[in-house]
Amino acid sequence: MTQVFPLRFRRKSADDILFANEAGQSFLSDQGFLDRLASHALSTSDRDFLVSRGLASESANDLNETAFLGRMARRLSPPRKLSYVILVPTLRCDLSCSYCQVSRAALNAKGFDWTPDRLSQVLAFLDREGGETIQVEFQGGEPTLRMDLILDVVKYCRTRFEACRFVICSNLSELAPELIELLKSDDVHLSTSLDGPPAVHTRQRTLQPDVTDRFYANLEQATALAPGRVAALPTLDPEHLPDPSELLGAFAAFGMYSIYLRQVVYHGFARKRHPGSRDYILEWQRFYNAVIEEMICRNAQSDNATFDEFYLTLALKRLLKAGEDGHLDLRSPNWLGHDHMVIDYDGMLYPTDEARMLARTGQIDLSIGHVGGGIDMTARRALQDRAFNTLDPWCSQCVYQAACGSDPIDDIARTGRADPPRIETAFCRRHMHIFDLATELLCSDRPEVQASVARWLGMPGPVKLIETHHDRS
Repeated sequence: MTQVFPLRFRRKSADDILFANEAGQSFLSDQGFLDRLASHALSTSDRDFLVSRGLASESANDLNETAFLGRMARRLSPPRKLSYVILVPTLRCDLSCSYCQVSRAALNAKGFDWTPDRLSQVLAFLDREGGETIQVEFQGGEPTLRMDLILDVVKYCRTRFEACRFVICSNLSELAPELIELLKSDDVHLSTSLDGPPAVHTRQRTLQPDVTDRFYANLEQATALAPGRVAALPTLDPEHLPDPSELLGAFAAFGMYSIYLRQVVYHGFARKRHPGSRDYILEWQRFYNAVIEEMICRNAQSDNATFDEFYLTLALKRLLKAGEDGHLDLRSPNWLGHDHMVIDYDGMLYPTDEARMLARTGQIDLSIGHVGGGIDMTARRALQDRAFNTLDPWCSQCVYQAACGSDPIDDIARTGRADPPRIETAFCRRHMHIFDLATELLCSDRPEVQASVARWLGMPGPVKLIETHHDRS
């Protein structure tokens, strides 16, 4: 007897309904299939389709059932070793951007840098908790104010780990000689914020025009030094959004075509200066869609450069392939503080950078230990109660549940609680919008859309990756 693995569904149009199971396998069908499924009256054609696609089994422990359970088990398995760490060697910064989410310390403030003893504790922690590979991201404050500490960590990691990747997050107001030299290494990447044309960038960062000019000059030098290893992301105020074409043009001017569109994050200074960032609003969704459409149009006109939006591409991969778990927002269970960690300027350990910000602004202490004493296992376990979506009453009915994730820390920041009704959260609204857009693009008949999707997914040519099933009996 055919056993269909449980299916969730979401209506995409009058004629199409998206179905998916808990392992993330999906397809399109129609109201007739839904009626037959609900009344336990699937046709021979229905059963043959489901079995052939691994969505149903014909006997206990057959290949389809084993594969389905295997996908589920892989999603639930906790990581074993630390592989991604954010280090904050200093909280000091030379700028005061309106959207700063960190609550940085003033440039000349004392007591906000690692001491020599703290550096030793950090290196010992990495040695003890790390696996064979490591990605180290330096944040602040402005971490390049302490290039000496960055260089010490880089030197140690290159000796301790088999493979390393370093990301230095900088406002690029200055380009120190040590940073210039470090950028010549293939394992070093630079991340900065480019908010659009100069006028928008100046307004967002509350800068003087000469500071903006210096930033643009430094960004141009950095991209020449490290082609393909410099990334910039805009931090956009939903109340003052740039023109999509001007935004893409600002990135293209530096040879950068992969963009991570993001609103001002509701943390740190930003929650006071940009209160509208608390919610995921309709204006932002319209802007996001307009930028994606502009990307598709530009891609259709060029065989060389491909614009892509990082998070949309990630959502496409999550819908189509199990195991794309590199981004912390899109994991369930989201094993907070296991394979990723934040070590703050004072040595405190946090599961995410957002948790660090909540502690910094005095909202709630979500620290999980200290670099000198190690991980507080009790505190870390307490965070896991809401860090998965499988049993959530809303998520358990959602067609995107397997591709989506859970971020209780973001919920706490926005609502003051870790268990708000999921459908009311900014996290849910954001991801429902992005997954809906992703499936719309995957199912589109427009050649230019299919061409962009293929390029985003690294495929040789356009292919409709979500199959449509109709009863042929």
